[in-house]
Amino acid sequence: MANKQKNILKTPLTFLFINILPVFVLSCATKTYAFNEIDNAVLYADFHSALNLITKSQTSSAAIYSANNAISLFIDKGLLEYYAGNYAASSADLQNAERLIEEAYTKSITQGFFSYILNDNVKEYPGEDFEDIYINIFNALNYYNRGNIEGALVEIRKLSSSNGKLDMLSRKYEYKDPRTGAGLRDMARNETGISQMPETISVNFSNSALARFLGALFYQAYGNADASRIELEQVQRAFNTNRNIYRSPIPRTVAETRSIPAGKARLNIISFTGLSPVKEEQKIIHYLPFRHPVLQIALFKLPVLKERPSRITRIEVIVDKEDSFNLELLEDLGAVIKETYNARYSNIVLKTYIRTISKYVAADIAAMETIKNKDELSGLLVAIAARTAMDISESADIRMSRFLPGKAYIGGINLDPGTYSVRINYYNNNSLLNHDNYNNVVVNQNGLNLLQSVNLR
Repeated sequence: MANKQKNILKTPLTFLFINILPVFVLSCATKTYAFNEIDNAVLYADFHSALNLITKSQTSSAAIYSANNAISLFIDKGLLEYYAGNYAASSADLQNAERLIEEAYTKSITQGFFSYILNDNVKEYPGEDFEDIYINIFNALNYYNRGNIEGALVEIRKLSSSNGKLDMLSRKYEYKDPRTGAGLRDMARNETGISQMPETISVNFSNSALARFLGALFYQAYGNADASRIELEQVQRAFNTNRNIYRSPIPRTVAETRSIPAGKARLNIISFTGLSPVKEEQKIIHYLPFRHPVLQIALFKLPVLKERPSRITRIEVIVDKEDSFNLELLEDLGAVIKETYNARYSNIVLKTYIRTISKYVAADIAAMETIKNKDELSGLLVAIAARTAMDISESADIRMSRFLPGKAYIGGINLDPGTYSVRINYYNNNSLLNHDNYNNVVVNQNGLNLLQSVNLR
């Protein structure tokens, strides 16, 4: 192992240079407290102010979203534009984010080993799988709100079709060396001489009930009853095959959507609540069997997901002050995020392990050579300097979109065609948190009637 690392990092000077250089790069990373004012505006549904704060920040010298974090910027703006009702602007931002994610993935599969294991903070943020999935779902809603059902279906099919994004998830992290075809763990063993490597895992998520349900509604509006029926069956299949995510009963409205009584029209309601988890840095201490005692305790810094619990426990819908029903949970976006992040997280653990071990090996070699050529004190100083540089230069990549909702609830009611008033009450247990009123809601017998509500508390 030592001889292998001598080839990679030939001198103590080289070692220290590559560890100190990232310190200056990472010192510019955005701290989460920079989002406080924006988060507060979002919490109180002042989406226009949140967008203005982002725009103001990006035109200043202290931009919240760095130049290598354009994907998060576009997703956050796209989501806030959707919540604010600016559907064309939302589509433009989400499409930019999707394009950049695709470019980043294409670039990643051509990288060599050492480029691949670089600290993610020094590279452009490539986006997360869950972001790539929900980009299409919210863009589908953008198209619907702009009267383009065909465009909405195109977005859904990007997820649900054979070889679509959901189908590709399980294979996305099977990283192969573009030159040899070797897997990441084999490459790591060959390049570093380290025999013991952390295991990686695959994604256990292949079907989104939310995407399927929206697809069913869009197909129904498009006049394709058979395709709509198939999508509703896929909602049931998603619940059956992904019990780690879909733990609640399937909403009654899924079955009710299959058959609407003659002469009636269906009002469908979807509500997005809470905020999804965000990343935070976790520090892990790990013992390493190196010769110099200063280098036997290594510090690993990893990005883990932190919950942002919603206060909303029940959602009541009242139509014309008469008919009332509760919305039911369709998709826990937070659970999807955790599941789809697992594979990338295990990949990050492996890369961090390889990178950190390689640095510590090189530092150990540098310290022991200094002791051999000079004295114990000089070797100690090299070990301390190296350890300090490594601990400072390593930083978990906590970039991600901040404004994805935590959960999606659905419900519906069959009505005579006409115009109605709708009130949506949001409760925390028995306490009313707030409500949304929708007046002059037109319910047509032909076409899709989809009322969308957002409460991110």
